Amino acid sequence: MTVRAVVAGVGHYLPSRVVENAEFEKTLDTSDEWIRTRSGIERRHFAAEGETTSMMGTEAARAALKDAGMEPSDIDAVIVATSTPDLTFPSVATMVQNALGMSCGFAFDVQAVCAGFIYALSNANAQIVSGQAKRVLVIGAETFSRIMDWEDRSTCVLFGDGAGALVLEARESAGTPQDRGILAVDLNSDGQYKDMLYVDGGVSTTGTSGKLRMQGNALFRQAVQKLAETAETAIGKAGLTDADIDWIVPHQANIRIIEGTAKKLGHSMDQVVVTVQDHGNTSAASIPLAMSVGKARGQIKQGDVCVAEAIGGGLAWGAVVIRW
Repeated sequence: MTVRAVVAGVGHYLPSRVVENAEFEKTLDTSDEWIRTRSGIERRHFAAEGETTSMMGTEAARAALKDAGMEPSDIDAVIVATSTPDLTFPSVATMVQNALGMSCGFAFDVQAVCAGFIYALSNANAQIVSGQAKRVLVIGAETFSRIMDWEDRSTCVLFGDGAGALVLEARESAGTPQDRGILAVDLNSDGQYKDMLYVDGGVSTTGTSGKLRMQGNALFRQAVQKLAETAETAIGKAGLTDADIDWIVPHQANIRIIEGTAKKLGHSMDQVVVTVQDHGNTSAASIPLAMSVGKARGQIKQGDVCVAEAIGGGLAWGAVVIRW
């Protein structure tokens, strides 16, 4: 028998403040049409004053636990993917662990920017397959509104805040591509592309959190190719073909990247879970948010094969194949 990390529950949390594109017209040389045409984004959520990454991650975790029919005491580990932690340390994951009332198990953060949730899923899968944990809460949570340059119209209109979470549970399986759970993972990074997407601050440099900087056109060219390649690699590792994929659940950065990747994979947009119009780019939170919304819409059902792929600063990118 083979142990697989199976999705037992999913949930998300979004701040109550919704920011429509038109709001940016008051302070920037931009328009709703300009933003929608170039990104597909129509609105996003911004955290309220005092609303933190750990708070949003905790609420997403509670929703996922409820969906799984579990209590915090059932969880062995908490892994949070984030680039916008409450504090330099301790980790957001330990804050979520405490807020959930967990007094046992272990918790830590993963930082791979927009690819963070893929990296966190890979780590959680390894913990389960190795026997280190039986149930893991995997969370993506971000407050990117706190690192925006509000005078840079090319970036500040793209990002939003929110959190999503999965509960992964160890279950014995036959060890075939027909198993439920995580079937394959592919991870990649290449530091030579650092300047395409970065934050111009940090503890050992400026002593400040800094602001996000991005070379949008250059990043776009890298994204479509690398996302398609990593998805194809993960699908092959799973012993499946493109025809076996029911849903693509992409990082929600830009509708043109999403469309380009789907085309390269030979899938229509009817097989893609899209939430970018309502959430913007929520970095590490975007894939679990999309999974939670996709399930709530009735798109993702038990037995469906999903490929999730993401690329972020580093550059870091990767894909995970999951049979729901």
